[in-house]
Amino acid sequence: MKHLALILALLASPAWADRADHDRARRALEAGEILPLSEILQAAEAARPGRVIELELERDDGRWIYELELVARDGQLYEMEIDAATGTVLEIEREGDD
Repeated sequence: MKHLALILALLASPAWADRADHDRARRALEAGEILPLSEILQAAEAARPGRVIELELERDDGRWIYELELVARDGQLYEMEIDAATGTVLEIEREGDD
């Protein structure tokens, strides 16, 4: 039941890119492979305060990575990658910067 509450909280959070992301996240969380989304969002907020508007979970080189898109308090759009197992922010890039 605890997992169900977490899943419902996940759904109430930022928009998932698609249903497959949600299902992958649920399975990975239940298997202990990733941190709860609340911890990922705390790491994102600490690194770049703002509002997450899109969230994807992907497997990259054998590890789970959350890709977030967020609008900072100054209105700038950022993309962020966070290691889903550790909560480590791997990359922050302002949209339009190359």
